[in-house]
Amino acid sequence: MIGILIVDDHSVFRDGIRSILALESDIQVVGEVVSGDEVLKKVGELKPDCILMDINLPGKNGIEVTSLVKRQYPNCRVLVLTVFEDEEYLMEALRAGADGYLLKDSSSEQVVTAIRMLEQGETVIHPRKAKKLVTYHHQETNTTMLTKQEKEVLVELVKGLSNKEISEVLFISDKSAKIHINNIFTKLNVKSRTQAIICAVQHQLVPFS
Repeated sequence: MIGILIVDDHSVFRDGIRSILALESDIQVVGEVVSGDEVLKKVGELKPDCILMDINLPGKNGIEVTSLVKRQYPNCRVLVLTVFEDEEYLMEALRAGADGYLLKDSSSEQVVTAIRMLEQGETVIHPRKAKKLVTYHHQETNTTMLTKQEKEVLVELVKGLSNKEISEVLFISDKSAKIHINNIFTKLNVKSRTQAIICAVQHQLVPFS
């Protein structure tokens, strides 16, 4: 059972998310928080597996809270659910340690799928945000350090696809996808999918048409 802590100051949104998740047999809402200042205490008490985190909160904002949570509870997943579409919010959230970033116009299915992907160690970014972030610049970059296949895998990684989905899209085995991802981590000197995504975006490593 995946335990969820909802962090949002809008009761209507919390009610909606709670109703959606109540339909899932493997997901359970263990608590709700309306202020950023209360989150750490609740995480310590409830030990959730995943936090659904708004950015605009009374007290500390969601990005500040995400950073604090990930420092004290690194195994707790944080999925940012927000109305903010600006790229700077996404990058700040990822730097703070967020494991996923979805907009509040996401479908119920997208939210549920994202929670399960995060539980499996995947990173999830709203498709619209991924497309805006990953733009191609006609200039020299560090892509020469990656093989053609690794670049293709990195493109799909930035889109938020799981290993299985990457293998299906690129017509390679699950084992090959995992090996390519490990090679990407080594070459980019990163330790997680989130760090790889940040590196790819900041250094313009991934062409996207």
